[in-house]
Amino acid sequence: MRLRIDAANASVGVEGGVLVPPEGRFDAVLRVPDGALRPGLVNAHDHLHRNHFGRLGDPPYASAYDWGRDIHARHADAIARGRALPRRRALLRGAWKNLFAGVTAVVHHDAWEGDFDAGFPLRVVRIRTAHSLGFEPSVAASAESAGPFAIHLAEGVDPLSAGEVRELERRGLLTADLLAVHAVGPDADGIERIRRSGAAVVWCPTSNAFLFGRTAPAALLAPGIDVLLGSDSRLTGDGDLLDELRAARHLGLLADDRLLDAVGSVAARRLAIRRPSLEIGSPADLAVFRRPVLDASAADVALVVANGVLRVLDPALAPALGGGKRSGRIARMNGVARWIGLAAPSSPVAAA
Repeated sequence: MRLRIDAANASVGVEGGVLVPPEGRFDAVLRVPDGALRPGLVNAHDHLHRNHFGRLGDPPYASAYDWGRDIHARHADAIARGRALPRRRALLRGAWKNLFAGVTAVVHHDAWEGDFDAGFPLRVVRIRTAHSLGFEPSVAASAESAGPFAIHLAEGVDPLSAGEVRELERRGLLTADLLAVHAVGPDADGIERIRRSGAAVVWCPTSNAFLFGRTAPAALLAPGIDVLLGSDSRLTGDGDLLDELRAARHLGLLADDRLLDAVGSVAARRLAIRRPSLEIGSPADLAVFRRPVLDASAADVALVVANGVLRVLDPALAPALGGGKRSGRIARMNGVARWIGLAAPSSPVAAA
């Protein structure tokens, strides 16, 4: 479909997966005069297959390892029910959570899934990942090649968590390629080692607050260290990336421009993907927001185009698609109803 999008700040065309000038004939024109067009957001940390569980645990905990042991002991039935959902449906639940929030690229911090290569509705950024030093003793094998490398690091408030920074450095993995996910518990020495290494931090403040009652130290988020933002899954996080942005802004630890970069240009650079852009010829990954991004929730996302395909649309705008409206359906997630463009006939959005 050749698509034109008109918003208050800009107009663009979408054709063949890229942005084209908004000129000539289009199959559909979507007008959002009360919305702002911007590049899609980048979510640097999620576990896409775990967003249907809901939060589990009885915090606070000393470390993520303690949390993991506790939920398997005390919430085994809930975990079993969550794992019973077919894998593709679980992954798609995570995909639509992100798309409803204007996210067009996401890091899945787990093994690569074949579904990501087969009509998945948003971009999954393929980087090297390891779970953690505690769960992957042979973590060096995960980091043998070059490029971004993400690991849950110092996810806790105990001495063991703080010591992980020094242990990672001892193994030669505390480098400028590192994306240190969570990093709640580094001590002053660990913060200095991370800063000196050139590593970046992937910040997930609501997940941290739920598990530990605190988040990454202010000194670790200060200018001089690149910060990316992640939603984490709904096992521990509040919700989607917009929820995370609002929570992060409320904490006041990052200036607004750094927060926007954490889901935009800095995230793209540290993940080694193309910088989000509305320039003609760029990949068509964009969203229209009816409120400023740092104030927005999923209810304020009027439309999302991911990988050149219209994926999310305010139902009030759907008549403009004409016959193209039949390529999707109305779905609801966390109280927000949207027309969704389906990747395949079986692409589900579970109600929540």
